Amino acid sequence: MVAILYGALASYAQDDFKRLVAFSSVSHMGFVMLGLSALNPLGVQAALLQMVNHGLSTGGLFLLVGMLYERTHTRDFRELGGLWKILPVYGGILMVVGLSSMGLPGLNGFVGEFLILLGAFGSAALGPVARGLTAAAALGVVLAAIYILTMLMRVLHGPLQERWQGLPDLNARELAIMAPLLALIILIGLYPLPFFAAMQASIQQSLSVFAQATLAVR
Repeated sequence: MVAILYGALASYAQDDFKRLVAFSSVSHMGFVMLGLSALNPLGVQAALLQMVNHGLSTGGLFLLVGMLYERTHTRDFRELGGLWKILPVYGGILMVVGLSSMGLPGLNGFVGEFLILLGAFGSAALGPVARGLTAAAALGVVLAAIYILTMLMRVLHGPLQERWQGLPDLNARELAIMAPLLALIILIGLYPLPFFAAMQASIQQSLSVFAQATLAVR
């Protein structure tokens, strides 16, 4: 829970694009830990899916940070802004990946985070603190929306500095790198059932073994 809130607040405080993505990763891993701590099939399945989602969304953001740095040689939000005017393809991809990291419905991040919250809310293992932890995690979702939308505004909107005129948009190689990530971000967001089905049997077995071990200790 500390990771979710601290990572989100630290992300909002950053002026460096790469550092924002790094701290957002801390927040995402907090959601994974919450789902695993629920110790029920829904929470654990959602946590495992969220690890995949984290790799797609955060990995995509790191790639986009690198692509922008190759062009501008800066990651400072205070030196950016208005880039959508000259980098529309980059801006569109950054928006999709950023919104997936934020947990927008219809994209992969929403599926994992929402089901983690449901799993934690109904968790017997978390006991009387389950609802409090779920409420705090939901606050983390709100904070994620704030820092992601702020990031998009600072990079893509506002006045364009004269020195960025003429920057090239994404090339074919960069588009080929981002295309599989975008496809999975949308696919998982719209149709996550195959991913859940693939992990269901192993999760049920693992939880059964854990329950037996717990009873043996008692």
